[in-house]
Amino acid sequence: MGLLFQTPRAWSRRLVGRGRDAEASPLRGRTVLVTGASSGIGEATAKAAAARGARVLLVARREAELERVRAEIEAAGGRASVYVCDLTDTTDGGAVDLLVKRVLDEHGAVDYLVNNAGRSIRRSLHLSYDRFHDVERSTAVNFLGPVRLTLGLLPAMRGQRFGHVVNIVTWGVQMKAPKYSAYIASKSALDVWSRIAGRETYGDNVTFTNMRFALVRTPMSAPTELYRKLPGLTPEQAAARVVRALEDRPLTTGTVPGRLGEWFNLVAPRLSDAAFHRLDRRVPDSRAARGDVRRE
Repeated sequence: MGLLFQTPRAWSRRLVGRGRDAEASPLRGRTVLVTGASSGIGEATAKAAAARGARVLLVARREAELERVRAEIEAAGGRASVYVCDLTDTTDGGAVDLLVKRVLDEHGAVDYLVNNAGRSIRRSLHLSYDRFHDVERSTAVNFLGPVRLTLGLLPAMRGQRFGHVVNIVTWGVQMKAPKYSAYIASKSALDVWSRIAGRETYGDNVTFTNMRFALVRTPMSAPTELYRKLPGLTPEQAAARVVRALEDRPLTTGTVPGRLGEWFNLVAPRLSDAAFHRLDRRVPDSRAARGDVRRE
């Protein structure tokens, strides 16, 4: 009964440690690259992986924040390196290609990749008719960047006959929630791409996990007022699950509501359309989506 009254951080420690201690973790001595490592899930994952004995490669655009995370990891006895990169630069010879070259030159291969960097946009279609750039930006961060990075690192993984890629996606790929057309479409593309890629690399012992998270309380979700009233994971709790996925290498992880939503969409598609339409009408766009940035 005492477990029911533990703090979220205690639950996170229990989730990370369940089944094996840090000394026995398959991450020990391995190289783990985490994108979006300057805050939120990425920062928490990097710290948790380092605590399991991994050397962590921190990737994001904000150098000062990456240096802060590196310093905190090293102060706790871990190992980390900083790589500043704009993952939306997927041109030939661009930032992602340069990142791949530098990482491979310095480390030989990446054993584990966590594609965490992302951009979430919650905005109704009627506010999006003249905002095609929302689709372009979401696709660049959530799909094209991770795919370009993964393609760059895969040959070395396959060459050493070991590698695992974890993608932080969303339960929205199952739920198909209104107002998230750009975000969910880009995350769904990564989900499907990785599922297919995993079938091609299976014989080389290179595997993929798609993590279909529900709400995690990070700066990315903060602008939506509705989320303040809903239950969600802390970044540390989410990171505990990411580390479990790195260690156990499941095909997908998700939530019961997500699986139920997927079943509902498949079994009764028109009824699910009607239900989500009614819900959509009851939940307005956030102030940020409407362009009103004034605080309440």
